[in-house]
Amino acid sequence: MFLDAAQWQDKIFIGGSWQAGSGGSADVIEPATGVSLGRIGRAGVDDLARAAENAAEAQREWAATPHPVRAAVLRRAGQLWAEHADDIAWWNIREVGAVPGMAGFAVHTAEQECYEAATLPGRSYGEVIPSEQPRLSLATRGPVGVVGVISPFNVPIILGIRSVAPALALGNAVILKPDPRTAVTGGVTIARIFEEAGLPPGVLQMLPGGADVGEALVTHPLVRVISFTGSTPVGRHIGELAGRHLKRAHLELGGNSALIVLDDADLDAAVNLAAWGAFFHQGQICMTTGRHLVHERLYDDFVERLAAKARQLTAGDPAGGQAALGPIIDAGQLDKIHKLVVDSVDQGARLATGGTYENLFYSATVLADVTPDTPAFAREIFGPVAPVARFSSLDEAVKLATATEYGLSLGIVTRDVMKGLELAQRIPTGIVHINDQTVNDEANAPFGGVGASGTGSRFGGAMANIEAFTETRWITMRGQAPTYPF
Repeated sequence: MFLDAAQWQDKIFIGGSWQAGSGGSADVIEPATGVSLGRIGRAGVDDLARAAENAAEAQREWAATPHPVRAAVLRRAGQLWAEHADDIAWWNIREVGAVPGMAGFAVHTAEQECYEAATLPGRSYGEVIPSEQPRLSLATRGPVGVVGVISPFNVPIILGIRSVAPALALGNAVILKPDPRTAVTGGVTIARIFEEAGLPPGVLQMLPGGADVGEALVTHPLVRVISFTGSTPVGRHIGELAGRHLKRAHLELGGNSALIVLDDADLDAAVNLAAWGAFFHQGQICMTTGRHLVHERLYDDFVERLAAKARQLTAGDPAGGQAALGPIIDAGQLDKIHKLVVDSVDQGARLATGGTYENLFYSATVLADVTPDTPAFAREIFGPVAPVARFSSLDEAVKLATATEYGLSLGIVTRDVMKGLELAQRIPTGIVHINDQTVNDEANAPFGGVGASGTGSRFGGAMANIEAFTETRWITMRGQAPTYPF
């Protein structure tokens, strides 16, 4: 097997080898059953320091490697995702709780991320700029050095590889710290892909660890850029810490994305979009449709049909291949979801369906008659809950859509696409989908949010990746040295 546990059991990945971490090891728990799938090594702060020094040394030679060689490593990585898709998807289902369709999508996207990154080494990294003086004046871009990538539990493959692949392609070394809860899927898998693809030892390090390791990664002087995907509170802390150490932090944070259903929408289509946007992957996606804003003419029918669809969606062990919803990642996250539902009902929301759970399986839930003051409307839920609010005018829809600190994704359902585009211009978000729901991702498309959702589109697409993982330098050249007054 590609992810043979005998290789990584109780190990972390430093300097191109699998070795014990100073933080010991921990069980890899399957959330659907509570069963241990193995044990993964845990890094300590001293491991991070060792990895940073090793990465900085390896990066110099990697950056000097001819660009076709770097591109070939990335292309081979893309091929390996496809070759080992079944093995990788199995871990995604078991360790993360992804349903098979989601697991397959993650592998496909990782493959495409590597192929997109493979185009970066051969691109132009600068320009000739005019100068007042008789000299050649250049603005060039080069690798930053060592990049720290901190990835989350929910979609660990995609949210790790979309930073790791372009950073490597552009000549950087990477230290990857996956969430310890999904360290095999989000860490071991990526390390094994590049190990097999021929990446030189030390250019990629993989260190599962706790908050202390993450903080050490952000503050270490050899790590010049941090790429973090996770919650807004943690992102704020990382941004502050990185700023204190005068380094860039690219932050992709939480969301509370709205789906606006206008009065001319096809109701069946709108309900289908709403269900997918709210319940796909148990709602554990930053782009999940967290607020459903429906014109009053369609509101009652929309709630009734969405609730009926939600009741048809079964939550269960995704390894069986029949469940529409898998487990919530752990009991702590489930408790947060259920408290938001209970508090919302206590404050006047109507429970149209759901609101129940068994073990870590939370039922698809629809809350009607919500307002901006309803807890499930105001906060990111990160669970399979669809709060539905009504509006009577476009101005009211804009007011509801912007009644949040987040600005990640927006969906608008209407038969008049120009009206939808005009409405989108009034609502600040990083992503807009007209006649689609809020959860979409493609490797060649810019990705990021505004406000509390992060620092803009620093992921996806060549322009964003080159800006994120390179530094700009001014270089001039003269045939003869000038003479100055003294």
